[in-house]
Amino acid sequence: MTTTRLEAHGVGKTFRAATVLRDASLVVRPGEIHALVGQNGCGKSTLIKILTGYHSPDAGMSLAVDGQQLSLPVQWQAARAAGVSVVHQDLGLLDDLTVSENIGIGGFVHSLVTRRIDWKAQDEVARAVLERLELPVSPRDLVGDLPASHRAGVAIARALRDTVAGEGVMILDEATRALPRDELARFHALIRRVVATGTSVVMISHNLEEVLSVSDRVTVLRDGDVVGEGLETASLDEAALARLMLGSSVDRVIRSVAADPDAQVVARIEALELPGHEPLTLEIRRGEVIGLTGLPGTGFEEVPYLVSGARRPSDGTMVIGGRRIDLRRSSVAALMKAGVAMVPERRVRDGLAVELNVRDNLSLPSVRRKGRPWFVSRGWQHRITTDSIHRLAIRARSGHDLVKELSGGNQQKVLFAKWLSVEPVLLVLHEPTQAVDVGARADLLSTVHRAAEEGMGVLLVSTEPADLVEACDRIYVLHPGRPPREMRTEDADEVLEAVYSQPAPAPTPAATGAHHV
Repeated sequence: MTTTRLEAHGVGKTFRAATVLRDASLVVRPGEIHALVGQNGCGKSTLIKILTGYHSPDAGMSLAVDGQQLSLPVQWQAARAAGVSVVHQDLGLLDDLTVSENIGIGGFVHSLVTRRIDWKAQDEVARAVLERLELPVSPRDLVGDLPASHRAGVAIARALRDTVAGEGVMILDEATRALPRDELARFHALIRRVVATGTSVVMISHNLEEVLSVSDRVTVLRDGDVVGEGLETASLDEAALARLMLGSSVDRVIRSVAADPDAQVVARIEALELPGHEPLTLEIRRGEVIGLTGLPGTGFEEVPYLVSGARRPSDGTMVIGGRRIDLRRSSVAALMKAGVAMVPERRVRDGLAVELNVRDNLSLPSVRRKGRPWFVSRGWQHRITTDSIHRLAIRARSGHDLVKELSGGNQQKVLFAKWLSVEPVLLVLHEPTQAVDVGARADLLSTVHRAAEEGMGVLLVSTEPADLVEACDRIYVLHPGRPPREMRTEDADEVLEAVYSQPAPAPTPAATGAHHV
């Protein structure tokens, strides 16, 4: 029996004149969870793409799985036959298909004669791998009806479909990114069941808390170099891991200037209807950052889209810029005109035109205001682009770089800059640091602070307690059927406890001194 499951040495990759990986190594033991971390753009994705055959490596690399050398460049079929599988961050599932159909994608059981799919046999294959993972779903369940952790489990089942129990290595490429906190524990339990059989897992994650609590060892990349290889996570803490990733320390990004409690109210949300919740009313003052959180999936996540015109509530108004806006009949265009800008959770799907370059993305919200029907000047576009790249430390060669070629953290900075460029009265943020590395997170939270200090009101909706305590002046915790709970704290654990603790029952008329007529 070999002492290593996967062993890669001398991994290098150069794109034109840019070297993104230099002599990198990754050694994974049987039955371990091995984390791979680093800032966006450090070379993690390139390394995984070389291991799975998407990119060809530079000369000098060697790769072995269970002691057997693989030919280079890697052929995906050969990697799959050796037991290498991948679960990508979007999971790659089709919601309108069954669990069995999703597991079969890329390798359905079929008749050798007619080539028709043998659905009975396919369901048995699916049932066997689901039982192996102790996943409580049926092969005939629709994937779109499953909770988040079970959907992720189906993606894992597909990855392990052709792997012998106790063998192989599964790569989780930010597969926990979209999982709510209350689903993470179930997902982590599933991963531990996988490695308990002897199968190995390589986990790519930006969540350092997750890395340290779940993985056995970690390899750290910085600017294309391995700066920590196979480190035991039991001997590390988040600060030490962040220092390796950044090459320097990173401090909590606590606001240095608190909001003025007597400042002008720039936006007031009144009686906003959220299904299952009490109507929401709150005020946001000039220079103030208000946090909003709650149990994932309870509906508080709808607030950014309801107050920005992306979706319409059954009731609710907003007072902004001296105008009262009926949110039931409003639109994105009307609220933008009133001074509302929103940074959505899903940057690629809802926020960016990734096929366009940085300059065009930054300019889009201002074209109607600054351009002319017959001519759009490049001068103001160049100024916005240059200022944004400098202000948010966007790592791009120029404004001509395509957004799809940027790392996730730099894409998020472009999205921030795009809406900051219109100088909104109210900036609405939904999960603003999701799936970005520790350095980009610090830059983004510092940008939120500067926006407030420049006079914007900010509404930050998030399930990340650390983001809320580091960015917000006040935090509202929403529970279904209960009035919002207001908090002022710098302790993330206090926010977490408030979210997950059972709230006190709503007061009865008798308790409040009311009388029945």
